[in-house]
Amino acid sequence: MFSWFDPHRDDRRKAGEIYGVVVTAARKPELFAEFAVPDTIPGRYEMVALHTFLALERLSSADVGGDLMTRLVVERFVVDMDDCFRELGFGDTSVPKNVKKAAGGLYERSTLYRAALAETSDDELQTALLHYVYGGATAKPEAWQQPDPVATAGLARYMRRQTAVLAAIPAEQVMRGVMAFDARAA
Repeated sequence: MFSWFDPHRDDRRKAGEIYGVVVTAARKPELFAEFAVPDTIPGRYEMVALHTFLALERLSSADVGGDLMTRLVVERFVVDMDDCFRELGFGDTSVPKNVKKAAGGLYERSTLYRAALAETSDDELQTALLHYVYGGATAKPEAWQQPDPVATAGLARYMRRQTAVLAAIPAEQVMRGVMAFDARAA
């Protein structure tokens, strides 16, 4: 109603741009093909969550200190999840519960991915990816996909490379809403 009075209007626009970059990177068909990520709704969620995590890590790094921008990007994630559930035909009463679950999933993955990326070995990161991206976290054992270990190792290397690419973007650019992932899948 009073969007012209919103003191964070420009920051919301920047957060929307950053989230747009996140979703574009997460939806690249090469990721699904090269890393054997299931091209399913859960697989797509995992890629969006993974890339959102990477962007949030860059925003929360010491040189950027983007607490407001981090919060606004998370808000964009939540709005996107709400829109997605509605487009999938979920009813009005179940959408909030599913959005809360998706947001909690982002937090859970972020905690695990952050700890795994802090390790020098990729073992913990690959275990986290197996658990989430490749279906280990699903309640149905038959949904578990046994990915090629090479694909899992490749996705772990991809995360490390994207972390380095994002870290190389100057803080001033990040705070202006400029963020980019490496275009190569592998």
